[in-house]
Amino acid sequence: MTAEIANGIDLVEIDRFRDLREGIKHRFIARVFTPREIEECAGRDASLAGLFAAKEAAVKALGCGIGEVTWQEMEILADGLGKPTLHLHGNAAKRSQDLSWKSWSVSITHTRDYAAAIVTALKDSE
Repeated sequence: MTAEIANGIDLVEIDRFRDLREGIKHRFIARVFTPREIEECAGRDASLAGLFAAKEAAVKALGCGIGEVTWQEMEILADGLGKPTLHLHGNAAKRSQDLSWKSWSVSITHTRDYAAAIVTALKDSE
């Protein structure tokens, strides 16, 4: 038995979040992030940019784009140790199931200027 993987990667300039006007930023955050993600980020632009990069990476690993799945159907939450974990809902969960992806790994990092994320999906194949 061998394993199949799919990867997605993304890089985001943190200033894209820092430079948004407050009203636009509020609407954008409400559209892209779930209430739990917003709570965990606590308004930190670097954290928001990291989650955004992770969602972009996840949709790439799913092999589709935003539209087939929505932003809030991909939720990145910290586990008990602070490691980011991907939770799929709705069409994102259905697509993952249809493609037989069994497990997901998420890694997020940031510097002062950039946030990056990689998402890997794994399945067994005969």
